Amino acid sequence: DREHIEGSRFLWPEWLALNTPEANMVSVNAKTATKVLQNLGINKQSMIVICHKGSDVTIAARMFLALEHFGLKGQVSFLNGGIEAWKKAGYPVSNKTSVYKKGNYVAIVNDLLVDKEYVQKVLLDKTAEVVDARAKRWYDGDPTGNPRDGHITGAKNVPYTDMIDSTNTLKPVQVLEKNFSAALPDKQKEVVVYCFIGQTASVDYLVGRSLGYSMKLYDGSMQEWSRIPELPMEKTRK
Repeated sequence: DREHIEGSRFLWPEWLALNTPEANMVSVNAKTATKVLQNLGINKQSMIVICHKGSDVTIAARMFLALEHFGLKGQVSFLNGGIEAWKKAGYPVSNKTSVYKKGNYVAIVNDLLVDKEYVQKVLLDKTAEVVDARAKRWYDGDPTGNPRDGHITGAKNVPYTDMIDSTNTLKPVQVLEKNFSAALPDKQKEVVVYCFIGQTASVDYLVGRSLGYSMKLYDGSMQEWSRIPELPMEKTRK
């Protein structure tokens, strides 16, 4: 209400990723997404820029993923540094109410959000790399409050915090490339990321996409996986 890029419209994250009694960041269905996206004025040919404020970079990254998941892959960009970077560069902001027409976009599911069965399959078949985007201490096994601690057995660790600097801006491409390639040297192999609830891992998704990796996100993440004793987990202590 106070300031925004003129002409932009407001996207409340829970319109596309719900918090429920059972889980957080639960993706809505295509019918609900269609209504949301049309109300935002989105059409089939729309190019979309996601802009965040301050530390909301992780939830903005989740919205980037959500739009790609609902069929807009390749049509979504991320404003690095958000509204602060926009203002620092000397561009204007406005408090005027944005006026735009209702869109006609019809959402389709692009299968970028996967379930626990998919994760189990790729671990068994070794057809994809599974990546834990949480801080190393959680990956190693420090207590989290979840039913079980540690990480999915066989998962690699690429902390999302290594992707962002103190100004909530994604680091230079050379740094991002180094962070990813250290754990994921094969760019041709699919990568499935996860975290606690499927929010912060969206930063890894965003970065991986920008670097040319084929990315997906395990939406249930540790909130679901740690609850099921039959699903394999391990701890790493150094």
